[in-house]
Amino acid sequence: MTMDAKTSAAAKPKITRVEVYWHTVKYRTVVLYALAVTAIVLAMVYLVFPDFSNSVLRKISSASGSPDSGVANPSSRQARFVNLDGKVQVKKVNSVQWVNADYQVTLDKGDLIQTTSEGVARIAFADGTTYTVKGDTLVTVEENIVDQDKASQVGVHITSGQVDLQTATWQVPGSKAEVSFENAVASLRENSRAAVRSDPDTKEQQITVDAGSAQLNRGDEHVDIGQYERATFPTAGGGAITKSQVLAPPQLVEPLNLQPIIVADPKHDPVHFSWKAAATAKMYDLQASTTTAFNRIVMERKTAATSVDVSGLDPGDYFWRVRAIDEKSNVSDASESYKFTLVTQGKEQDMLLDVDSTELQGSVVEVIGRTEPGAALIINGAAVADIKPDGHFRYFTDPMTRGSHTIVITGQNRRGGTAIKRVDVVIP
Repeated sequence: MTMDAKTSAAAKPKITRVEVYWHTVKYRTVVLYALAVTAIVLAMVYLVFPDFSNSVLRKISSASGSPDSGVANPSSRQARFVNLDGKVQVKKVNSVQWVNADYQVTLDKGDLIQTTSEGVARIAFADGTTYTVKGDTLVTVEENIVDQDKASQVGVHITSGQVDLQTATWQVPGSKAEVSFENAVASLRENSRAAVRSDPDTKEQQITVDAGSAQLNRGDEHVDIGQYERATFPTAGGGAITKSQVLAPPQLVEPLNLQPIIVADPKHDPVHFSWKAAATAKMYDLQASTTTAFNRIVMERKTAATSVDVSGLDPGDYFWRVRAIDEKSNVSDASESYKFTLVTQGKEQDMLLDVDSTELQGSVVEVIGRTEPGAALIINGAAVADIKPDGHFRYFTDPMTRGSHTIVITGQNRRGGTAIKRVDVVIP
């Protein structure tokens, strides 16, 4: 090897080893760091601009919140059964099957309610309107809009049979309570009561106003109906709407509705019935029945007086009503029926009645408690229908106005024992 070759080999550059290091960062870590930085920034913004931050948060909450925000319980705005007698069936709007009605069922728009000849159902809406579905009747819940601090709109459609409805004092002006027919709509005003009928056999429909007033709308026709007036019209076609005066039914006085009557000997001690005189009436027809549909009449008396004493009734629950008859033999509609309970007085007058709790659901109060099996309860003048065989009960009051109220629970057992409980509540 020559000297030049050695020099060339010695001058060849030396290769240096390069090492590369790295650190793996997961996406989750990046997200966590980003959230931490965002939280710090938002906290600083909140400290510097608290009013602006609160305003933004309220808008976000309002936009993304539930539409029922501000309402204690959406179920308090739904219609429900408050009285059931005989066979009553319901077909929910999203179902193809009929089921037996009970007090746990809530009713929505489109639900069907059907009663047999002995069935009666009373439906209460959250605005205080009640619809009593009489025997052999088919109705549909047509509207149920009851929002807080807004005008309410409730209504049913009657296909056949009879519906009695009653409105309360509305909290918001412009509220509506309606019954629609095949070709017309009747709208009741507040504090009104009316009876509505639709007969497919005679092709005739009618509404009779017993208290307050109503308006009947059919196409471009608008007919006002006052107290003790009746509007009659055909189910189809352009037949005229006929308005007429009706004989006013008597107002019942005694026994009071849902009153317990305790006597030593029911078969011999008389029960006193009385009512107010009706204008132009010359005779009265008093009836008592063991059913709300009055399909089992156990006592009937005709008298020119406005009171009568009746004996011979067995212990039990009874419904009574009176019709007025004028000198031309015209017969009024029956008065609203009152219920009373005839009980044999026992030696023990005390009974079990405990109120476990009260729960506020909007303006409705749910009362939960227990009593004796077989006992009858009245809360604020209304019968408690949902009493379990073991005595436990749940009851929803009618909607109440804001402020303080006292709920009165009255109980009576089959021995004649009674008990009264009072519960104070506040509606905010």
